[in-house]
Amino acid sequence: MEKNEALEQAFQRAVESINNHTDPFPADVLLKLYAYYKRATGNEDMPSGSKPLINAFKANALFQSQDLTEEEAKRLYIDAVDRYFLYRK
Repeated sequence: MEKNEALEQAFQRAVESINNHTDPFPADVLLKLYAYYKRATGNEDMPSGSKPLINAFKANALFQSQDLTEEEAKRLYIDAVDRYFLYRK
């Protein structure tokens, strides 16, 4: 299996585990996952929703992650998911 293919599969598993999780996430974790996911998938759209404050936090998270490559963002997303499920109570 090629390195990028393995990374993509690990990323997809991490995304699936988050999507299947039903408990609420801490806001800081959600913002990291949001920014990493957007960067990992090459989605450059700015947040647009009905809650300006939440949009501002999302925009800030995107700004802080702007220098990441898609591969780096995928790795950070996977790491954040692994840490969340390892250390949550």
